[in-house]
Amino acid sequence: MKKRALLEMSVETLEAAIAAVRGGADRLELCADLSVGGVTPSAQLIRQARERISVPIFAMIRPRSGDFCYSAAEFHQMKSEIGLAKSAGMDGVVFGILTRERSVDVGRNAELVNMAKPLPTTFHRAFDELADLPAGLEDVITAGATRILTSGGAACAEEGATMIVKLLRQAGNRITILPGGGIRPGNLGRVARLARTSEYHSGLSNLVRGPGGTCERFEEGVRALVKVLQEETRLLEPATTIES
Repeated sequence: MKKRALLEMSVETLEAAIAAVRGGADRLELCADLSVGGVTPSAQLIRQARERISVPIFAMIRPRSGDFCYSAAEFHQMKSEIGLAKSAGMDGVVFGILTRERSVDVGRNAELVNMAKPLPTTFHRAFDELADLPAGLEDVITAGATRILTSGGAACAEEGATMIVKLLRQAGNRITILPGGGIRPGNLGRVARLARTSEYHSGLSNLVRGPGGTCERFEEGVRALVKVLQEETRLLEPATTIES
């Protein structure tokens, strides 16, 4: 039987991390302050998560909210945060640096990729701010990142699904394209049927923030996402022929 696609969940608390794993998440993106898209989590949260969580954890490396053009001091901070993530046992790191012209800062990203080795690196949704996504894909590959988290340049992955498919075709087996952004149980199936890729990313922020937001609801939401991916895998399985 074909294995279902991997589900990565972004979380900002230890409680949410534990709930995500209980719900069936295969990998976590650990952040602080997801309300601004996520920034680097505290050293304490990184260590606590590593102590309690057995699935792979990728740490966000983002020194502040706002744009993705960083000063020399902020770039130095990112290097220090990668060092902390590695020493604390993280399984990967997530970052993205752009130029003022809305292109990939290949040199700086490559420097962070090299510093993170042997950990895999994800270029996060700064990618969706690029002026030219196909050109940016080639730049991220040149920088050496392992995967790209993207909504296809749109507000959410469902709206950007057509571009995500184009990026998947362009990428081939050179880099992993990780569709994410606004993915919910109600639209994951539509995105998955178009993309047919090996990994998906969700945050389910509507279930952990605002009125009624709880880790119990978050866990239920993760279970629902897993169920969708299982169903999509089943639908892609070739029919079994029963011989008489």
